[in-house]
Amino acid sequence: MLKVNEMFPSIQGEGIYIGVPMFFIRLTGCNLRCKWCDTQYAFYEGKDMEIEEIVREADKSGLKWVCLTGGEPLLQKDVYKLIYRLMENHNILIETNGSILIDEVPTEENIVISLDIKTPSSGMHRAMRFENLEYLGEKDFVKFVIADEEDYRYALGILEKYDIKSEVVFQPVWGKDITWLISRVIEDKVNVRVLPQLHKMIWGEKRGV
Repeated sequence: MLKVNEMFPSIQGEGIYIGVPMFFIRLTGCNLRCKWCDTQYAFYEGKDMEIEEIVREADKSGLKWVCLTGGEPLLQKDVYKLIYRLMENHNILIETNGSILIDEVPTEENIVISLDIKTPSSGMHRAMRFENLEYLGEKDFVKFVIADEEDYRYALGILEKYDIKSEVVFQPVWGKDITWLISRVIEDKVNVRVLPQLHKMIWGEKRGV
C-alpha cells in the first residue's frame, strides 16, 4: 500500500530526459521544506492505493517511461515493491531529493536516478547525503536548482569536491532568468547542462501536467 498524491501522463519537464513522454506517479510526503518548492500540495494530500492498482494504471497509460516523484518517493517503504513491479515492463526515472540514502534502489539499466543536491537558497542544503553520489552511475544524473550567485558558487564547490560520474544539470529556479546562468557556465567553462523547466514554460504552474 502506498499513499499517492496524483498520477498522470505528460512529458518530462526537467533533467536529461526533458521532453520524453512519461506516466507520472507522485507519492505523498516529503521530509524537506525547500523555500521555493512547487509541489507543497504533495506534503499531505493523497489516497492509499494498492501496488497492483498503481501498476495497472501505469500499464494502461501505454507509456514506456514511468517517473516516480513526490514529495519524496523514497520515504514510503513499500516504494521498492512498486519499483520492482514497474521495472518488469517500464523504464523508471526516480526523482529523489538527495536527503534519503539510495543504496536500496535497484541498479538495473532501466532504472535512472535523478538526484537533487539542494543549494543554499532552498534552506535545505545541510540535509544532503553526499554518500549518495557513490551509488550513481553514468546513466543517472545530478540536478542543482540555482537561484543566485551564491547557489552557483555552492554548486561549483560541490563539483570540485566530489568525483561525480553522472551527468550534471543546472536548473534555474522558476521565474529566474536563465540567460545569466548560461553566461556564467560558458564563462567558467563548466561541464554541465543548463536546462529550464519545460512543463512550466508550456503550462505554467498548473498541476497534473
